[in-house]
Formats: sequence, C-alpha cells, structure tokens
Amino acid sequence: MKLFFLYLVLLFSLTLQAQDTGINSGALIDKKLTSAPAQNNAKEKDIADIYYEVLKKKRKISSDPEQDAHKMRLSLVPAIGYTLQTGFAGIISGNLGFYAGDDKNQKISSISSSFTYSQYQQSIIPFVANIWTKDNNLNIITDIRYIKYPSQIYGLDANIDPYIGYNIDFSGFKFHQTVLKEFAKNTFLGIGYYYDSFWEIEPLDISNPTISNTIATKLGTSEVASGVVFNFLFDNRINQIYPEQGWHCDISYRGNSTLLGSQTNWQSVQADVRTYTHFPAGSQNVLSFWSFDWFTTSKNASPYLMLPSTGWDDQYNTGRGYIQGRFRGKNMFYLESEYRYRISRNGLLGGVVFGNAQYFSKDISPTYNKPIPGAGLGLRLRLNKHSGANLCLDYGIGADGSRGFFVNLGEVF
Repeated sequence: MKLFFLYLVLLFSLTLQAQDTGINSGALIDKKLTSAPAQNNAKEKDIADIYYEVLKKKRKISSDPEQDAHKMRLSLVPAIGYTLQTGFAGIISGNLGFYAGDDKNQKISSISSSFTYSQYQQSIIPFVANIWTKDNNLNIITDIRYIKYPSQIYGLDANIDPYIGYNIDFSGFKFHQTVLKEFAKNTFLGIGYYYDSFWEIEPLDISNPTISNTIATKLGTSEVASGVVFNFLFDNRINQIYPEQGWHCDISYRGNSTLLGSQTNWQSVQADVRTYTHFPAGSQNVLSFWSFDWFTTSKNASPYLMLPSTGWDDQYNTGRGYIQGRFRGKNMFYLESEYRYRISRNGLLGGVVFGNAQYFSKDISPTYNKPIPGAGLGLRLRLNKHSGANLCLDYGIGADGSRGFFVNLGEVF
C-alpha cells in the first residue's frame, strides 16, 4: 500500500506539471467525440481537479481550445504496477499523442514506450505505435517488445502435476508490424509481418532433474516464429480508451514459415470481439462483453512458449484471478464480462464487477479441458476526465485458491 500511495503521489505531481505547461499527461481522444465519458465536463472530476480544489487554485484553460486540441502532446510518468507474475514493478512510461490531419473526423495517433523492472528481476521494454494517416486512410500498428523474464510455467507434461509452477528464465523479442486500409466505414483490411523469438531458455529448478529434462525437451533453449499476418478489423467505438458503446472485432491469421526464418511451419488464428452498452439505458454505467479465442490451426506444433496461454494476449490481460501462463493448450476459448458503475456522481471514483471463464484443449493437460472460472471486484480512479482514462485496481479470485491484485493504467478491455 505504501508503494501504491507513492504511485498516486507521482501521478498527481506529473499530471499537474503537465497541465500547467500545456502537456497532457493523460491519454488523449478526439475533442469532437459526441459520446465522451463526461457528458458535461464541467460537472466531472479527475484527480487534478481535486488537487486544485484542495489548494484553492484555478486550473489554466487554453484560450484557443480548437487549436490546442491538435497540438502534439507528450507525457512522461513514473508509476508502480503489480501483477501475480511480476510482483511489484517500477515503471517509467512515455506517451506521445498527435493528429496527422486537421479534419474533424481525424483519429488521434499515439506512440508509447516504457521501461519496467520488477521485484522478480524481470525487465520489460515495449515500443507501441498506433498511427492514423491523414483522413484515416491507413492505420499503421507497430508493437516491439524486449523482455528478460524469469517466471513460472505450468502444464509441462501430463505426468507432471499441472497445479505446480516451475521457475524458468528466458529472454524474448517481439516485432509485430501491420498496415490496415479502410474499405468501408469503420471496416479495415490489412497485412503484416510478425516475428517472435525466445532465447537462453533455462530451468531454474535445477535440483529436480525430471523437471529440468522435461523443460529441455518441451522448450529447448530457443524458439523462433516468423510469418505473414492478415487482419480484418471492424471498430465503431467512439472512445477506444474508455469504450461506452459499439463493437470491436479484430480477426487475424498468422502463417509462420521456415522460409521466413521460423523454427517450424505452423499457423494460428485469433478472434478478439468486444461490445459495450449503457445499462440501464440512459445511465452512465456500462455493461461490456469480451470474447477472445486463440487457435493453433496447423498439425505442426507451435513453439511451446507461443501456445495460447492465460495472460499472453498482446495486452497481457486475459484471466484476471490467475497468474500469467497458468493454463496452456493448442486452442483457447475465453469469455469475460464486466459491469462498470459510478461510485461518485462526478465520475472521480468508480467500481467494476467482473467474471470470466477460460477453456483449453486437452493436449497439454486434461485438467485444463473444462471451463475455468474467475471473478472479482475493482476500483477505478479517474485520471483524465476528457479521455476517461482510469487507474484500475482489481482483486480477482480463481479456482483452487488462486487470487491476487491486478493494477492497470486503462481498462482491461
């Protein structure tokens, strides 16, 4: 809790500095959105408003909001995070937001990066860019990540207890590049190239030769996947940072080939579908649903660490209530629902109730071949009333005594 308090103090400080200097430390959305989370921003509150009210200071407001909305915005925020897999982690995060055109319907582009170091000696360095060209003609998505990741792995073999985690160490590099072009309103088709590599894979439980031999057999010392990706995207959400309405449907096919440097030839499909609605109608509470299905479609086995697994989606968000990598299989089915509601009328403080279920094919462990439930509660602290960006603190519980806190900047989905 001391670390969590330190996080809030740092966030307060940088948010206020940014607003006084014309730099926005919160996430950004198009100022013209007609369904922003704050229907009347004058009545909404975020943490900076509370600070100014306590000190009885007046917030600076731009004299030309129209021009100010299209300025390039930079933020640099130190923070504290927490997951079951990383424990507490120190984070330095930077974000740049900008518009590539002046059209009223121009979508905002963003570039972000960070450095994370955890109490378990893990290092994580992502670089993520979501660029919308002028008139939203193209959407260019880049996801580059480096990880040094000592962590636990489950489901090594049918003859090894699937409820016990074993420690391994490895380094990883990810390069995912996709370009999508709009061919109908809110509908895009795209092509890309994905490369993933893990190396220096080694067991840390060296006192157990059976486990060490199994890890060496299943994982080897390195894994490489390289292939072309085809994407279909439909997204009519107005606010992607805090969605309140609409649908998001992203379907991708990945074909890995030894001709492109892949360790083996194998294919996979991911289908990510999300929908949001106000419930009850007319309220500002949101009922949301998320389906994430991940299939290995080839007869050839994919590298073990790249099999569908809990918490290994691109945002590491599936399976609240369980440690990352807790379940694994050739095919994964995942469903989650979350109800988001206001605790305070001004939107400063909110809450969520969520439930999820995951199901895996039985090729890794027969015990995973059943619905595996998770559920929990969470609090939301409004960081930016214009974008709806929240600090999210959740407590999730799962089967067989699994439980823990999960901290995010921004919604889980």
